[in-house]
Amino acid sequence: MTMLLLGLLIVTLIMLGVPLAFSIVFASLVTIWVDGTINPVIVAQRLFSGLNSFTLLAIPFFLLAGSLMARAGITTRLIAFANALVGRFTGGLAMSNVSSSIFFSGISGSAVADTSMLGRIFIPAMICEGYSRGFSVATTAASSVVAPIIPPSIAFIVYGVVSEQSIIRLFVAGMVPGVLLSIAILALVYLVARRRAYPVHEPVPLAQIGRTFLAALPAIAMPLLILVGIVGGVFTVTETSAVAVFYAILVGVFVYRELTFKAFIEALREAVYLTAVIMIIVGAAQLFAWQLAYADVPRTAVTLITTITENPLLFLLMVNVLLLLIGTFMEANAAVVMLVPILHPVGVAMGIDPIHLGVVVVVNLCLGLITPPIGLCLAVACKIADLPLEKSLRDIMPFVLLGLGFLLLLTLFPWITLWLPNLLLN
Repeated sequence: MTMLLLGLLIVTLIMLGVPLAFSIVFASLVTIWVDGTINPVIVAQRLFSGLNSFTLLAIPFFLLAGSLMARAGITTRLIAFANALVGRFTGGLAMSNVSSSIFFSGISGSAVADTSMLGRIFIPAMICEGYSRGFSVATTAASSVVAPIIPPSIAFIVYGVVSEQSIIRLFVAGMVPGVLLSIAILALVYLVARRRAYPVHEPVPLAQIGRTFLAALPAIAMPLLILVGIVGGVFTVTETSAVAVFYAILVGVFVYRELTFKAFIEALREAVYLTAVIMIIVGAAQLFAWQLAYADVPRTAVTLITTITENPLLFLLMVNVLLLLIGTFMEANAAVVMLVPILHPVGVAMGIDPIHLGVVVVVNLCLGLITPPIGLCLAVACKIADLPLEKSLRDIMPFVLLGLGFLLLLTLFPWITLWLPNLLLN
């Protein structure tokens, strides 16, 4: 039964190019029909039960908050503040690109959203200032992978639901890795810009930095509101997401005064579309996880892997290799719901902290977004720059190698991930 399920899934997903959610449903239906011992009605029941979660309401609310803020003038104000802050350094515009992604990541929660939105602004501007197309693409794509690590993160919400772990702890655990990776990317951009002698902007007066900061403060305050509300126990994750929408409307209408009724409808339409895409995957994944549990696959996987190794570090290194390969051609949320039902029980059986495992999984899959040959964020940035993907490889590889080194550090030293949630939430 399990082999038939996986075989049909691989055929429909890879060979026929059917979207993941529909591949899972089709493979599950055929497998249940062939087995003959299960009522096919279970498919509809498991799909519904997979979506019948109060926690999952956070996804559409966070997506809507990000869409509203993007249409409320937040992007231009964040970019102005980032330019004023780091424009004076060598490669200032590239560093501003990275800084804007850091600020925006706490709002969008989506790497692809960052690449699409900021790429349309920064890539043409960087090319006009003399940056190579490849470096412009690589900087934009690489800085965008921070978005699913710094809270609020859609990937962490999906992981928490699938693995039944605390989303609050996952959010807090992602903060330190997200900041460290951001600093590392900034340092790499600066070093490359110095070596290639990219342009330097004139230093901005302190007063102008202050003005741009005040203008961007309502936008910067949103991630802080989210974290304080969650960590302080004022709101649950779902309640915080609803507060974020309310805050975005207030800022867009009364502070920036750029959120019109038309823009609100556009944001709502975008959020509904993205929610549907994610939710159908989550529902199908819960069906897939149920079938794996019914076939006793998690226990079998634990037995099989422990015969190979009982060393938790070696297991994590094996997971890294697997996820890096999977992440090159599969969207992060889809990969989470496909693989976590198998990997999570094995990791727990080996004594690995499930929160640490969650951060390692998400960071892995984020790196896949910029890893050739498919890397989704890299492909989006190349399309914006009108650059063939293969011509971006020289510039993206230093960022990929940096990410791999950072991932190795997270794998070897769990305290990087765990000390903050242990400090704040115990």
